[in-house]
Amino acid sequence: MKIELPPLIAAYFEADKNGDAGRVAECFAVDAVVKDGGHTYNGRNAIADWKAVSDKKFTYSCTPIKIDHHDDKDIVTGHLVGDFPGSPVDLRFIFKLEGDKITDLEIIP
Repeated sequence: MKIELPPLIAAYFEADKNGDAGRVAECFAVDAVVKDGGHTYNGRNAIADWKAVSDKKFTYSCTPIKIDHHDDKDIVTGHLVGDFPGSPVDLRFIFKLEGDKITDLEIIP
C-alpha cells in the first residue's frame, strides 16, 4: 500500500533509498537535530556523517507504511529490512518540519 508523504519527507526517504548522505543532509535545517540508536547528531554535517556511516555499516531498505500527524509532528512508520541485527523491524520516524526543512528527527521502535 502506497502512502502519501509530505514532499520533504518523501525527499528524505528517496535520498536514503539511494544511499546519498549528502542529499539526506540537505533535507535538514543547518542546526537540525537527529536522534537515532541512543545517539544525538547536531547540525547538517553531523547528520551527513551519521548517514554515511550507517550506509557503510549496513545494507537495508526502508518502506514507509503509515503516516500519522500529532501536534506539530509527522510520524512515519517505516518497515526496514536488511543485514542489521533485529531485521526486519518497523521503526517510527518522528519528523518536525519548519518551512522547507526538517528541524528534528527521532527514530524509535
